[in-house]
Amino acid sequence: MACDKIVKKRISPDISESYINARGQLQEIPLDIQQQLYQAMGGDIPHQKQIQRIVPAVKVVSQGEPISLPIQGNEEFDWQLTTEDGKLWRKGHLLAEQALILPAGLPLGYHNLHVIQKEKTSFCRIIVAPKRCYLPKALLEEQKLWGASVQLYSLRSDNNWGIGDFGDLKQMINEVGRRGGSFVGLNPIHSLFPANPESASPYSPSSRCWFNIIYIDVTAVEDFKHSKGAQLWWHSHATQSNLAGVRETQYVDYTGVTQLKLTALKLAWQSFLLRNKHDKQRVEFESFIQQRGESLHWQAAFDALHMELMAQNPSFWGWPVWPEEYREAQSSAVMKFCQTHADEVQFWCWLQWLAWCQFANCWQHSSELNMPIGLYRDMAVGVTQGGVETWSDRELYSIQASIGAPPDILGPLGQNWGVAPINPHVLVERGYTPFIDLLRANMENCGALRIDHVMSLLRLWWVPQGESAANGAYVSYPVDDLLAILALESQRMHCMVIGEDLGIVPAEIISKLRDYGVFSYKVLWFEHDDEKKVRAPKQWAAQAMAVITTHDLPTMRGYWESYDFKLGEQLGLYPDLVMLEELRKEREIAKQHLLNALQTDNVSKEQTASNAAFGTISLALNQKIHHFIAGSNSALLGLQPEDWLDMLEPVNIPGTSTEYANWRRKLTQTLEEMFTSEQVNALLEDVNQQRKNIQGKSIQ
Repeated sequence: MACDKIVKKRISPDISESYINARGQLQEIPLDIQQQLYQAMGGDIPHQKQIQRIVPAVKVVSQGEPISLPIQGNEEFDWQLTTEDGKLWRKGHLLAEQALILPAGLPLGYHNLHVIQKEKTSFCRIIVAPKRCYLPKALLEEQKLWGASVQLYSLRSDNNWGIGDFGDLKQMINEVGRRGGSFVGLNPIHSLFPANPESASPYSPSSRCWFNIIYIDVTAVEDFKHSKGAQLWWHSHATQSNLAGVRETQYVDYTGVTQLKLTALKLAWQSFLLRNKHDKQRVEFESFIQQRGESLHWQAAFDALHMELMAQNPSFWGWPVWPEEYREAQSSAVMKFCQTHADEVQFWCWLQWLAWCQFANCWQHSSELNMPIGLYRDMAVGVTQGGVETWSDRELYSIQASIGAPPDILGPLGQNWGVAPINPHVLVERGYTPFIDLLRANMENCGALRIDHVMSLLRLWWVPQGESAANGAYVSYPVDDLLAILALESQRMHCMVIGEDLGIVPAEIISKLRDYGVFSYKVLWFEHDDEKKVRAPKQWAAQAMAVITTHDLPTMRGYWESYDFKLGEQLGLYPDLVMLEELRKEREIAKQHLLNALQTDNVSKEQTASNAAFGTISLALNQKIHHFIAGSNSALLGLQPEDWLDMLEPVNIPGTSTEYANWRRKLTQTLEEMFTSEQVNALLEDVNQQRKNIQGKSIQ
């Protein structure tokens, strides 16, 4: 009877039948939710494909381990294994019902096994991976590094066009590097929707493999500077008036900025087309197109087509609502569009090339400054259901579901992020190629990669289409294989890995991340013991990034003034007012514990008589908190300019979309003002000196 009950409750081993919620209670998943997700994943089809295979589609092992492969079938077979450089490594013949056992010694990389039974041939990708991710020399030497974590769009400067750009990033790198910083960390800079600029969340991209072209520094583009038409437009009264308007706003005017930049870049493009075909930049651009292949083509085709369709009907936000003939990327209508609009498609390829070149230039500048990490990128957990990736590769994504998070203390209604999950069965069937390509695209030209919601390597909260965020289930992913591939690409790209492991973190992934050398995230507000007393920074994990706060949490000032609770109440995020009052009380206690810790740490003499109930945070306390966390044993320290500037408004409020101006708020000072501020420079000088003074533990 017990076995029968289990069978009835479990639809698929990939889909959880229950989970432990934020209050530590067992929460069961209704059968109808499990069934909806099973169908979204392809139903019985993936399992039938697996049964039909002679050998598995992929086998991942650690370097030095022998390889054993089960063989399906009852006949003799021949096999041969070639390494990724095309050389024959081993071959042989086996009798029926024997497992194929390969000796240790296969080098790191992606290798190809072919098994032949009569007329039938089966292929298996053999992946040999290292045991840990890459670490830069400075971290191997146990140095304590610090840097700035910025929302690129939020940067103001004397030169940008109302939004932070790659020119500002280069300036930021220069200023942080000169002050002893080791990196500048970024929000995701993935491609969004130029045809629909207000769809601005960096965590809801169209593609994670390409750039958000709005970050192009137009004034640095040679063909913009040399084009008479572009310069005539640029110096016109109308253009300068529009530019002044978008630069003065408190929030990024994505529509206004995009219109300005695309107008300028189209004029520059006409100048670029006049270049001789042997011109250096022309040759480099053509080479870029050839090297990046179909991925670049589909990105450019999507943007060109989307722009055309949005001009016809502003409601065409993404391919699910496009005219029927354009909803399939490989349709004859799309092919015809690409032929008749070839110049437009190439223009969007050119924009991606410009963005790639400018970002690569920023990376080169960080290297010239000898910054140990230089740049670290942020990779979103998924892509939107109406973007280029789901359009061009429908099979890979389960578009009948979306990714989110179950209810927790800070998000009692749960979250639905509106991004499509990758189908784990298709991922395995393809030998993990999409995951490998994704890592390479995001590890290029940077020293570190932050993986948002790193628990996604183990499991993701899937929400069936049409259901509320709370009505979902966890879907499992092949975590050991994915971590091994992550380590391999990390070593090859010389790019360390930081995993955002906040929220509900399953115990089974914590040790795996640590063993593979993936850095954890340690937030000051959450680092406390069982009695809610602040954990001394010198006790924090070495293999971690220490931060005061993050983009999904209130700023330092916002935290101290409980502004997040005020906004949450106004926006209806806390329907249980009794619980909200409890959260406010807990915050006051936490603040007092922090003041006590500062006093114990002897960094806040003038704060010894302070009471947490005092609503505002002083300049002195701000500096002391920065000094306090700079003493963290964590190898990395990431600081937000918002906190240097004592800003109140948050970047993002989880669980909201149009209710709050997420991903739009700019910094209150320009880069020039910020880095000539005595207050900011004194704070960063103290942080830099404190990091030098700390002797840490080995992270290996």
